[in-house]
Amino acid sequence: MIQPQMHTDHPLSLSNAEPISHTTSPCRTSHLDIAIRSVRSPTGYGRHENQDNFLFIDDRGRARFLWNEQETRLQLPDWPDGHQRVAVLDGMGGHSHGREAAEKAVEGLLELSAATDLAQLSNGLNGLHRRLYQEFQTAGLETGCTLILLEIPPRSPAILFHVGDSRIYAIDPGNVQCLTVDHVPATHLAMLGLLDSAQWLQQVHVQTSSQISQAFILGSTLGATNFYADTIDEELYELHEGNLPLFLRGLNDRRLLELESDQVYLMASDGLWHLRNPQAFIKRWPVLLAQPHRPLEELLDALLDELAVAIQQQQHQPDDNCTVILLRKPTLETADAPDGS
Repeated sequence: MIQPQMHTDHPLSLSNAEPISHTTSPCRTSHLDIAIRSVRSPTGYGRHENQDNFLFIDDRGRARFLWNEQETRLQLPDWPDGHQRVAVLDGMGGHSHGREAAEKAVEGLLELSAATDLAQLSNGLNGLHRRLYQEFQTAGLETGCTLILLEIPPRSPAILFHVGDSRIYAIDPGNVQCLTVDHVPATHLAMLGLLDSAQWLQQVHVQTSSQISQAFILGSTLGATNFYADTIDEELYELHEGNLPLFLRGLNDRRLLELESDQVYLMASDGLWHLRNPQAFIKRWPVLLAQPHRPLEELLDALLDELAVAIQQQQHQPDDNCTVILLRKPTLETADAPDGS
């Protein structure tokens, strides 16, 4: 078993990290409101281990993440003022050591320098993936995690980096838009021309599946020209304009993303929509979340309460780990309000 350790050649150390209460206070930074929850089971009767994780580094270099399933904070040295990093990770539940994979990825993200452009971020994360791939292969472990990350420089658009089937959504009073493409077998089939848009939508956003075709640390099968190839490529396979089907163009895995003040952004692991009828729940999000004058903490509590009810109503399907981050860029009006954090 890989024992998560901070590298001794790096000044960061988890010995300086402090566990914090699960009762969190509202967090407002200079240009971003945020609320975070990571739960082992929304109903309390599901999984016995939380293999999800998250990372939030605020504009003063204060990091929040899970370590040994406990929410922890750490002050990062030399973090650039105003820069932020937000990530959701989902350890592969069908594999042993999924939690450790997500923790090691978070450890690497804590060590990764702040990036100000897409190439710098991609190079850094590709390098982290390769290092962890080798580390886990050497230990005889085949496991990994999803990673959806927003790097947010102070005066530039956010930078998106996506691997796996965790998602980011943009929500306003009239619409819910998924901004990422799941790295799942249906997407691979669509890339090969074997599924059309309606079939892909049915298999990815209407049906529920736990299979993925690419994971951080583990590698990818998405680039295979034969759908039934069983070899996992060490390298991550980036989805972009050159390989996405026409109906998914514009949803590149790695791209700039301008955060709008009239949207709520939701980053989450698949435990949030692992339901018999996920669209019925997702269609409720504008009512639940597009309320600009209510604190995000309250909105997130309401969302998870409704998720627990939906899980209980379907009875036979146990609930998964669930991690959700809500982001909102303050309007001029809310930005001028007193800071309660």
